[in-house]
Amino acid sequence: MIFDPDRLHVKLEEGTLPSGPVAPRRYTYTHSDLTGHLFLTIGAEYDRRVLRALQVRLERDEVLGEWLVDGGEARLELHMAAQGGLPLFGTGALRRRIFMRVRPLVLAALRYGDRALTAAHPELDAAPVVARFTWRDGRDDHELWGRWSDD
Repeated sequence: MIFDPDRLHVKLEEGTLPSGPVAPRRYTYTHSDLTGHLFLTIGAEYDRRVLRALQVRLERDEVLGEWLVDGGEARLELHMAAQGGLPLFGTGALRRRIFMRVRPLVLAALRYGDRALTAAHPELDAAPVVARFTWRDGRDDHELWGRWSDD
């Protein structure tokens, strides 16, 4: 999957500036299976309106991201439901493989959609990106998806 910036629709929530702050800063990333369009909301909170949409509630394949700063070190955590939505949208293992396959697309969309933040805070290029997968039984697996600057 190749990222096409013309298919990305970015919404900056009221009160959120393109250049920061780094935290609190959250991403609500969804897509349309029908059109291939990508939707990214950037704000201090997740976009609850988008998360209540029927397709999103059924599939649970959104990516929620948040910048965290601990001791002056920033990291981006991405949250995905390994098990969510209706069972017909795949098992947890299958869904996790799908998220891994679309990883480059997700990261490219987030980085392009919030490029003003990176321009204002170039130190974020070195920030790790951590993917967290949640399961119905409460498990929380995580893995490093590289650095913010990785393609």
